[in-house]
Amino acid sequence: MIYLVIPCFNEQEVLAETTRQLAAIIDADTRIFYVDDGSRDDTWALIQQLHRDFPQVSGLRLAHNVGHQQALWAGMEVIAPEAEAIISIDADLQDDIAVIPRMIADYRNGADVVYGVRRERKTDSLFKRWTALAFYRLMTAMGGGTVYNHADFRLLSHRALEALLSYPERNLFLRGLVPMIGFRVEHEYYDRKERQAGESKYPFRKMLSFALDGITSFSVKPLRCILLLGFVFLLVALGVIVWALVQHRHGQTIQGWTSLLISVWFVGGSLLLAIGIAGEYIGKIYKEVKRRPRYFVMERL
Repeated sequence: MIYLVIPCFNEQEVLAETTRQLAAIIDADTRIFYVDDGSRDDTWALIQQLHRDFPQVSGLRLAHNVGHQQALWAGMEVIAPEAEAIISIDADLQDDIAVIPRMIADYRNGADVVYGVRRERKTDSLFKRWTALAFYRLMTAMGGGTVYNHADFRLLSHRALEALLSYPERNLFLRGLVPMIGFRVEHEYYDRKERQAGESKYPFRKMLSFALDGITSFSVKPLRCILLLGFVFLLVALGVIVWALVQHRHGQTIQGWTSLLISVWFVGGSLLLAIGIAGEYIGKIYKEVKRRPRYFVMERL
C-alpha cells in the first residue's frame, strides 16, 4: 500500500472535504492515514466517522500535541512496516492533490524521493514571500540542503522512509533531513491554492521558531560568525584604545563620552546576541541527551 500521511491539528472544518477529494483520486492500492496531533476540537471524532464511511481511511491519535514535524514523524514511523511508500501532505489541501498521481508515477519509474515544489508564491502576502525567500537564501548560506519552495509535500519510497527514520535526533527539521538521505530524486511542480476553511496553524511566531530550528539544526555557521565577530570587535577595541590614549594625551577625554557610550551599548548587545545563539545550541543538546519519547499513541484505527 501507498499511504497518504496527513497530520491534523484542529482541522474539523476541512477533514470531510479533504477526504472526499482524496478518495476521488486514489486507487485501491492507496490509503489515507490521518494523525491527530492532540486536537482540542472534534477532529478525532470526525476521523472516526470517516473511518467508518470510507474503507481507505485509517488514523492515529496522539496523547498530546507534539507539533507538526513530530506528528508527521509519528505517522511515518507507525505506518512504515506496512507501507510500500508514503506521501506526506497537509490536511488543508493547499497543496495540489492532482500532483499525487504524478508522484506515484515517478516512484513507479524508480524515484525514491519525489518533492512537491511550488512554482510561485502569488497566493502569499508580500511579507510572507519576502520572508520565505530570505529563509531559503539564509539556509543555503548556512549550508542547509533544503529544496527551494518545498514544504512537507513529498513522496518517500520504503527504503527512503527507513533511511529517514534511522536519524535519531529529536529536533526535527524534515525539509533538511530528507535531502541528506540521497537516493534518486524527482520534482513535481504545482500552484498552491488558498486554504479551504479554518485558520493557518503557522502564524508568524511559529514560522520564526521553525526557521530558527532549521538553521540551528543543520549548521554551526552562526557559532563561527560569533567567532568572526569577536575578532572584528577586538580590532575595533584596539582602535578605540589607541584613540582614547591620544585623546587623553591632549586632555580631551570628556569629549569621547558619546562614542564610548555607543561602543559599550553596541558591544553589550552583540555579546547578549552571541550568548543567545550559543544558548540555542546548548538547548538543543539538552533536549537530545534526555532522549525523551517523541510522542505517545492514545488510539489507532
